[in-house]
Amino acid sequence: MNRTHDVGLTSWVASAQGHPDFPIQNLPLGIFRRRGQDDAPSAGVAIGNQILDLARSASALGVPGGAMAELCREPRLNALMGSGGERWSVLRSEISGLLASDSPLRSRAMKVADQILVPQAEAELFVPAAIGDYSDFYASVHHATNVGSMFRPDNPLLPNYKWVPIGYHGRASSIVVSGTPVRRPWGQIKPPDADHPVYAATRALDYEAEMGCFVGPGNEQGETVPLDRAEEHLFGLSLVNDWSARDIQTWEYQPLGPFLAKSFSTTISPWVVTLEALEPFRVPAYRRPAADPAPLPYLNGTRNRASGGIDVTVEVLLGTARMREAGMSPVQVSQGRLADLYWTLGQMVTHHASNGCNLRPGDLFATGTISGPTRESRGCLLELTWRGAEPLVLPTQEIRKFLEDGDEVILRAYCHKPGAVRIGFGECRGIILQG
Repeated sequence: MNRTHDVGLTSWVASAQGHPDFPIQNLPLGIFRRRGQDDAPSAGVAIGNQILDLARSASALGVPGGAMAELCREPRLNALMGSGGERWSVLRSEISGLLASDSPLRSRAMKVADQILVPQAEAELFVPAAIGDYSDFYASVHHATNVGSMFRPDNPLLPNYKWVPIGYHGRASSIVVSGTPVRRPWGQIKPPDADHPVYAATRALDYEAEMGCFVGPGNEQGETVPLDRAEEHLFGLSLVNDWSARDIQTWEYQPLGPFLAKSFSTTISPWVVTLEALEPFRVPAYRRPAADPAPLPYLNGTRNRASGGIDVTVEVLLGTARMREAGMSPVQVSQGRLADLYWTLGQMVTHHASNGCNLRPGDLFATGTISGPTRESRGCLLELTWRGAEPLVLPTQEIRKFLEDGDEVILRAYCHKPGAVRIGFGECRGIILQG
C-alpha cells in the first residue's frame, strides 16, 4: 500500500472523480490508438472516460528517461510485463503523480490535454500483449461440483480435485479483444439417441465468466516458482470469457479434455488491472472445510493462506437481438466472486511451473468459471440452466437454455470495500453471429 492507493487522491481529469471503474486509484494499462487512424498502437492508461497516451505524455511534458518513456512505446505490453515489480511500481507512481490534482505538471498537462488524452469512445482497443501461451484452470470448487453433479450425482468431484489445480492448455491464436463478434462454431456432435455423431453448428453455445492473469517476468525452463514468490510473476488481471460449445465438448473431451469446443474464440477485456492496484482488496485464501486435505507443501504457505485471495465481484449480463430492438438494456443473470475460488492465483502460478514449465512475459492463464455457492452466483449457462433443464426466462419472455444467434454477453467486474475507492475492469463483450 502506498500513496497511489490514497482514498483522498483526486485527478485533474474531471471524469475520474466517482468513476465506477477508472478512478486515479486504479490506472489499468492497455494498448490503443485513435479510431480511424493508422498510427501504430501504443500503451495507454484508463483514467475516467479518457485514455492517457503514455508515449505522447512523456514527450509532450519533457519526461525523458522515466519508466513511461522507456517501457511504453511498444505496440504490446510484453516488455513492461517482463520488467518486474520494481519497475511496475515506479511506472504506477509516475502516472499517478502526473494525473494527481496536486501534480507539479498539472498546468502543463492541462494545456496539452488534447494531445495526451483520448476519449475512450474515440479509441480502438487491442489485446494488450502478444500472448505466446494460454492455459485455463478449473479453480472453482462450486463450478466443478455443479458440473460433476450433472454427470456423476453420487460423486461429483474426481479424486484429484482437492489436491491439484486442474487445468488445460488452450489456444492463444483465437484470443480476441472485447467487442469482437463470435461466430457460432461447427463440430462433431453426438445426440444422446443417435448411433453416430454428426458435423453441425453447436446448439449448446455457452459463456464462462473468468478472470485472466498476465504473466510477468516468468521463469527459465526447468526452474520452478516457489509459492512465496509466485505473485512476483503475476503482472495483472483482465476479464476473460472462455466461450464453450457444450455439445461438442461432451463428445470430444474424453479422454484428453477440451479441444475444439473451446479453441474457436476466447474474449478478454482490454484493460489490465495491476496487482498493485488490487492490493487494498486482499482477503484470505478460500477457507477449506476441515475434512478437506491440506495442500501439498509446495502449494501451502502462511502468506498465501492469510492474503492470497482478491475480492473481485464478477457480473454477467445478457442481451438479445429482440431486447436491443425494443431499446431494452441487457439484464444481469449472475454475480460471482473471485474470492470463492478453491485455488489462489499464486497457487496456479506455482503449480503451472512446478514441473519446470517456462512461463513467459505476456502469457495468459485464466481461472476457469467463477461460480459461488448460490444459483445466482453460477458463472455459465450450463450451471444456471442446469444443462437446459431450468431455462432462463428473460424480460421479453424469451427462453434461454444456451446462447442464440444475436445474443450478447457482457462481463463486468469491480472491487469495493469500506475504506477504499472502488475500482473496476471495464467490460468484456461478445455478440454471437450465425455459424
